Amino acid sequence: MLNYVKLEVTRMLRNKRYVIFVVAFPVGFYLLYSNLWGDQVDEATGVRGSVTLMVSMAAYGALAAAIMSTAVPWSQERHSGWLRQLQITPLPGWAIIVTKLIASLLLVLPALLLVVLAAVLTRHVGLGAGQWAALIAAMWAGTVPFAALGLIIGSLVPPDTAQPLAIIGMFGLALLGGLWFPVDLLPETMRAVAHALPSYDYASIGWEIVAGHAPPGASVAGILGWGVALGVLAVLAYRRATVRS
Repeated sequence: MLNYVKLEVTRMLRNKRYVIFVVAFPVGFYLLYSNLWGDQVDEATGVRGSVTLMVSMAAYGALAAAIMSTAVPWSQERHSGWLRQLQITPLPGWAIIVTKLIASLLLVLPALLLVVLAAVLTRHVGLGAGQWAALIAAMWAGTVPFAALGLIIGSLVPPDTAQPLAIIGMFGLALLGGLWFPVDLLPETMRAVAHALPSYDYASIGWEIVAGHAPPGASVAGILGWGVALGVLAVLAYRRATVRS
């Protein structure tokens, strides 16, 4: 199983789409936006824009990594026959899904940590040790629903469809979830949609932590609920893909 995880991680690190969309883009966006609005201070929270943007761009990179590292590779494996090969090995079915999840969580770290590093080095963002630990842990664990979404996409559609769906999904979640601009700027109906998305709950946890507050219970419940729901759907989609394979 450890060798399988190593194989999955190595393969994605060599993937140009992964490097561009989930590593380079978040860091580039952070550097751009923080230079434009990084010195602004939120009157309600007293948090500088450079800190809020750090959370937003780290959240975007992390959810993009979770989706991109599962959707397209999993779909390609189904259509290439690799899934059938895995099924005849001693590796149990549950271990295949767990391996995908572990690999996805490992691939989230570069996107997450590089944005944080950029914020520290270029904008001198500083938090207490407890805040840093809580922020990284929460944002790392909070990517599970997005990894499950990627597995659902990869289990249900062919590779040429999985890639655009994954891209639409990660951009849509980032845009509507308030990661690229404040949700308050959206029309009222769109704000209601945004508040129901896992990306908004996910980022809200980080925004509250850097503001020195405990993560809001509604956001924690929301991300847990999405994690359970999408996790169940991912298992069902996997079983369907297994039958078809």
